[in-house]
Amino acid sequence: MRVLGIETSCDETGIAIYDSEHGLLAERLYSQISIHAEYGGVVPELASRDHVLKTLPLIKEVLAETGDSQGARIDAIAYTEGPGLVGALMAGMSVGRSLAYAWNVPAIGVHHMEAHLLAPMLEENPPEFPFVALLVSGGHTQLVKVDGIGQYELLGESLDDAAGEAFDKAAKMLKLSYPGGPAIAELAKAGDVKRFTFPRPMINRPGLDFSFSGLKTHTLNTVAKFADDNGKVDEQTKADIAAAFQIAVVDTLVKKCKRALEQTGLKRLIIAGGVSANTELRIHLHRMLDKLGGQVFYARPEFCTDNGAMVAYAGCQRLMAGQQSELSFAAKARWPLTELAAV
Repeated sequence: MRVLGIETSCDETGIAIYDSEHGLLAERLYSQISIHAEYGGVVPELASRDHVLKTLPLIKEVLAETGDSQGARIDAIAYTEGPGLVGALMAGMSVGRSLAYAWNVPAIGVHHMEAHLLAPMLEENPPEFPFVALLVSGGHTQLVKVDGIGQYELLGESLDDAAGEAFDKAAKMLKLSYPGGPAIAELAKAGDVKRFTFPRPMINRPGLDFSFSGLKTHTLNTVAKFADDNGKVDEQTKADIAAAFQIAVVDTLVKKCKRALEQTGLKRLIIAGGVSANTELRIHLHRMLDKLGGQVFYARPEFCTDNGAMVAYAGCQRLMAGQQSELSFAAKARWPLTELAAV
């Protein structure tokens, strides 16, 4: 089965073609970072408008790359149905559902976080079920026990800010560029990780939930303490704060993952979502899993952030199981992962 995948849940337009027999055939991604950077975060209306402009041209590009400019060899279409920004979702869903109707092929709405969760399956050595998944992005921080596609048990989640959102806000405090994750990671390379000790939220409490609001407040207070009369912080101190913030987030995530693995008795962990591209997080997770005698899996960096390949793959799995969406559609701003049907 050859599936055209459309991802428009936030600030990146991702289009891809995945074939169940031959794998990923073509993929395009347009990032809106330059549009939203001056605002320090995603502006939903601007995101929606840009998806309208970029979706069809990118679809034409991937079709041309596969020598199928008219879409004659496309067997089905998968589009992100939620969770995400409603206007952005509607842009991609409208195009996907319309093309499916015009081409007389089935279509399916895909859960954005399920697509992230399955992204490591696109790699040469995909993980086997069951495993624990850490979904960590700008909008979500969740630990999920995965027994199969659609067989999800939520183990814990953030009670306030997602980890990626905390990175963005900390970067703004340090007057760094958007998105904050890569900016803080880069600045942290020049920092002394031992100068400051930031809190590890909820580590000393039982359970697997997260909270990053206190860490965010601690960062704000540290910046204020070392700022001069003009509100500026010297570059070395900024780097030290970035290093302390990053290792606090990483340490918190790693310890919660270890707890989840011990609680479930599993030895396989996958990490997915934009923050999973963080090098420091990957290093510390590898160390932890090595000690436990387990394995950690993740997607290549370009498939950690939003992309069409993961949507095409996730949609393909459900389509091959006989599932498909009706002609009508509705974007879901919120959509619990545990509501999905098993395959």
